Amino acid sequence: MSTVRERSLPGSAGRSPARRMAQDPSRRPPRRDPARGGPWPYLLIAPAVLGMLYLLVYPLVRAVLISFQDFRLRQLIVGDAEFVGLRNYRTLLSDPQFWEVVRRTFLFMAVDVVVIMALSTLVSLMVERLGRIVRTLVLSSLVLVWAVPVVAATTVFQWLFHSEFGIVNETLTGLGLSSFESYPWFAHGGTAFTIVVVLIVWQSVPFAAVTLYSALVTVPAELYESARMDGAGPVRIFRSVTFPLIRPIFMLVLSLEVIWTFKAFVQIWVMTRGGPGGATTILPVYAVQTALAGQRYDLGSAASMITVLLMSGVLVLYFRQLFRQEGEHL
Repeated sequence: MSTVRERSLPGSAGRSPARRMAQDPSRRPPRRDPARGGPWPYLLIAPAVLGMLYLLVYPLVRAVLISFQDFRLRQLIVGDAEFVGLRNYRTLLSDPQFWEVVRRTFLFMAVDVVVIMALSTLVSLMVERLGRIVRTLVLSSLVLVWAVPVVAATTVFQWLFHSEFGIVNETLTGLGLSSFESYPWFAHGGTAFTIVVVLIVWQSVPFAAVTLYSALVTVPAELYESARMDGAGPVRIFRSVTFPLIRPIFMLVLSLEVIWTFKAFVQIWVMTRGGPGGATTILPVYAVQTALAGQRYDLGSAASMITVLLMSGVLVLYFRQLFRQEGEHL
């Protein structure tokens, strides 16, 4: 009798399964997306994937193949390149000039990255403390500098340091430094190398500074107040509060600057073409010089592949150290 009464009570199990499922959303079966599992998603992304494969993967694979071939001007026209294995790599690795270029490349990268990250951090910290109007003007100026085309900025620097009409020589001469009258900046290896470094830093600081500033604004102000109440100074606050919180963005910017500096080519090629006397020749410039000077496209491709391997090795070592530090903090 009790069983029959329970079945007749409202809200009991006497309801039909369809009615209970309609009133209880948790019992409804998941709706099946008609597009999921079909070919449409793959067809929609197919043009982007094919374009990426053609523009990025195919040139890389082609360069790898050429680095293992005897590929000169005749082979470029006729197309009967012979496979020579690792001969091109052995030729490069046994050339003392190549190792001098490698040493200069790492020196160039280290100087640029250290200066860029130091200046970018200082600029981002300064921008964070400015008023709203001044901060907007500074950030707008940084974005405008970053937006200047590479070739245009390089041409401006060429004219700034021109021996006859450059404003740098005119300014230094006006300050009483008569030795800089008609001084040929690009005729000396040290000064040419320094000018290229200044150009790369000038072009790279805006992006790094704006990115680091965007990370700084995410740091809670309460942490700064607590650190000041504990008697911490500006340096201690940055080391113990600010930097640990912005470390992921800082390391990301550092990685990008390593990549961009390592493969800096346009600025050097437009300004000095690797001169004078190879003082500004780094690996990308060396690869182009090798390929164009004697139509040794095979050696140029091999130099490019070594550049990719060296840059990848630097990033792998860096990320291993980063992950190890992250694991120690967990």
